[in-house]
Amino acid sequence: QVHLVESGGGLVQAGDSLRLSCEASGRTFSDYAMGWIRQAPGKERELLATENWSDTTYYADSVKGRFTISRDNAKNMLWLQMDKLKPEDTATYYCAARHWGRGDFDYWGQGTQVTVSS
Repeated sequence: QVHLVESGGGLVQAGDSLRLSCEASGRTFSDYAMGWIRQAPGKERELLATENWSDTTYYADSVKGRFTISRDNAKNMLWLQMDKLKPEDTATYYCAARHWGRGDFDYWGQGTQVTVSS
């Protein structure tokens, strides 16, 4: 099992930047492809970014060019750098882990709230 804990959320203004962190523990971190997902009230979950087998990264159109996912396997850490934040980015943000090659995420963190004021 992989235990994930997000941090770094908060209240910011439109145009600001924020970096979310996700600390992993349990199984070998490098065995898992990681992703960031968010959910706003009344809306469905949205996959923002995730790593692929082909060493490429998927970004949702809504965040492409503004958000960057990165990881450090030695530190068991995952980050989401969020730039040029917009009010519509307001949501609870989750990091999640899946076995490489699987489509569904197997493990989820508890989430961290990001609120962007206009």
